[in-house]
Amino acid sequence: MANAVRIHAHGGPEALSYDAITLGHPGPGEVKIKHTAIGLNFLDTYYRSGLYPAPEMPLTPGGEAAGIVVETGDGVRDFKEGDRVAYTTPLGAYATERLIAADKLVRIPVGVTDEQAAAVMLKGLTAEYLLRRTFPIKPGETLLYHAAAGGVGLLLGQWAKHLGARTLGTAGSQEKVELAAKHGFDHVINYRNEDFVAEVQRLTGGAKCDVVYDSVGRDTFPGSLDCLKPRGMFVSFGQSSGPIPPFNMAILSQKGSLYATRPTLFTYIAARRDLEAAAEALFDVLATGVVQVRINQRYPLSEAARAHADLEGRRTSGTTILIP
Repeated sequence: MANAVRIHAHGGPEALSYDAITLGHPGPGEVKIKHTAIGLNFLDTYYRSGLYPAPEMPLTPGGEAAGIVVETGDGVRDFKEGDRVAYTTPLGAYATERLIAADKLVRIPVGVTDEQAAAVMLKGLTAEYLLRRTFPIKPGETLLYHAAAGGVGLLLGQWAKHLGARTLGTAGSQEKVELAAKHGFDHVINYRNEDFVAEVQRLTGGAKCDVVYDSVGRDTFPGSLDCLKPRGMFVSFGQSSGPIPPFNMAILSQKGSLYATRPTLFTYIAARRDLEAAAEALFDVLATGVVQVRINQRYPLSEAARAHADLEGRRTSGTTILIP
């Protein structure tokens, strides 16, 4: 018998229940995985609260995990029983076991642990597409990253520094400022007692940034636009403080012929070849130590509600995982 955390109706953390489930055998092209570690992400709270529509009810949330293949279905050639694997889509990771299409999996290489893989599949692949494909960072360019002490931020800061960028970040406490500063950020602005727009202006000598990566949303808009140099790019890829309100596109021309984009990871890894290439790049920087992942919180899967409450209450930092 397997167990899963499920949502039967949208709501707060209390909407998460720990249920016994029954799994069958994998069908053609599928495998059965026994999870060893599961990633926790702010995105999970969007599906729980109803901010993002659930594809079905009851819904098992969770978009990244690592585990062991325990059974394969007909036609599966790339994986076998005992293989260590990880994935970041589709939803359904909050479970002790699950069935999943084999083409969604990547093999975990030697030098990367299951916990590392589970902790970085969504966040690390997000950092990969932001830095290498949405706005490919070049040596000497300046970036601003909001929520620099969050899971993506701590990975992106290290990777961006390795790529030669000048890295500016924001965080909401002195503890988080210090944490981000240890993970590749040259300067970290405490947005609770500093005006981040004025600080970016000061730190860059008025030159501002080539790109702003913003997963905060409402609270940092339109300030993020004021941190960009002419023809800079605003990359909005999340909304932890709430969605950005509708705005007149003319504001982009008024603030310097700016570019703006709203990418999602799942578009960037929809093709199998893109998923494999992105995972290879991510696992390479992990295995070589260019990017180090520090797992700051671990919760039992059965206590996912407490993990959600802590995440939304900003009582976590860096990376958090659930242990089945």
